[in-house]
Amino acid sequence: MILIKKRLATHLRAAATIVIACATFFSSFQLAAQDFPRQAIKLVVPWAPGGNVDITARAVAPALSEILGQQVVVENKPGAGGFIGTTGVVRAPADGYTLMLGSSGSISVGPALARKAPYDPTTDLVAIGPIHSVPIVLSASAKGDVKNFSDFAAKAKKTGESISIGSAGNGSSQHLALELLALRMNIKLNHIPYKGSGPALNDLVGGQIDTMMDQLTASIAHIRNGTIIPIAQTGKIRSPLIPNVPTFQELGIPEFDMVTYTGIFGPTGIPQPVMDKLTAALKQALARTDVKERFAGLGVDIITLDRADFQKYVNNDFANSMAIGKAANIVINE
Repeated sequence: MILIKKRLATHLRAAATIVIACATFFSSFQLAAQDFPRQAIKLVVPWAPGGNVDITARAVAPALSEILGQQVVVENKPGAGGFIGTTGVVRAPADGYTLMLGSSGSISVGPALARKAPYDPTTDLVAIGPIHSVPIVLSASAKGDVKNFSDFAAKAKKTGESISIGSAGNGSSQHLALELLALRMNIKLNHIPYKGSGPALNDLVGGQIDTMMDQLTASIAHIRNGTIIPIAQTGKIRSPLIPNVPTFQELGIPEFDMVTYTGIFGPTGIPQPVMDKLTAALKQALARTDVKERFAGLGVDIITLDRADFQKYVNNDFANSMAIGKAANIVINE
């Protein structure tokens, strides 16, 4: 009987220790949320300045800084089709202080097309929340001889001709779009990958490359000032910012309505209370009049999915990108 009582006492002490440990654990989670953020938050952009992702980051960062009470600092880390910056975020502490402005290119397309991706977007990254979706535009240099889609098609199909076409980099959404276009049109394109949309746009404006696939957000300023000519756009309907530019569907290219998304992501393992605080701050930022007006001028559609549904959307987009890459036989070596 004495032995049984001693064993019971031992089990009770062990149970009490577990209860105390759990209470301490959840208490620390609550404190993490209450105190968060205690320092500046780094928002990594895995592309060069001037592109769609960079523009988006700089549109939301000031609002997030005000809402969270700490500076949200945008840091560009371009290279390897978005892999360098994204890998850095994946390897960062999961404390909510290192996040990234993720997009179709770095989250879905790049890992789907890579021979050996340095991260798995479905397990190594977690969605904080969505921001917007935007169509991709095929544009030509105003200094070149391509003035419309008919010119593009005629030159691309001409024997011995190869149109140079720029993108934000190997494994970017633009890369997938131009390879899919070549597949659907049965043409060859001379793909010129850059370290982001900004440098590619500079060469398009200067006439160093003939054409470019890019998000409307990055291209719209050059379209408005006439230095590049939009000749086709993705999406099911025409963007109100370029209503005179036909969709690929209208031009006879079937099933070519792919659009890109952006959102904020972090390394897997961020405490749930911190995640909740970041998600709420992002929603609040996107509801601000100045942010909505900024995005309206860029021709984007704010994504209203909640965090869980956005994560499902991202995972599905990754799977679809792998399917397109396999069909088009696209493999990148980053």
